[in-house]
Amino acid sequence: MLKHIVMWKLKDQAEGADRAANAQKMKELLDACAGIVPGILKFEVALAQPGLEATYDVVLYSEFADRAALDAYQDHPQHVALKPFVIAVREARQCMDYEI
Repeated sequence: MLKHIVMWKLKDQAEGADRAANAQKMKELLDACAGIVPGILKFEVALAQPGLEATYDVVLYSEFADRAALDAYQDHPQHVALKPFVIAVREARQCMDYEI
């Protein structure tokens, strides 16, 4: 199994919207990718919550059956289509993939 964790810090303003609106849109776009390929075992998108410590605004925690499933997700047209928006609104990105 492969875990794929990504965190994004968003710009205060981008694409005509503020950070909170862009975080919500990003969550909706990512949530729509939850079942787009076989081999996605877990797919969870969360937003930073007021009152809880967070240095990033959006996190994706996902588990894939194997590297082929992650690669299929990365290359899927629906996932590829959301990348321009994410790139436009992000200030920083951290990612870690690891096998267990």
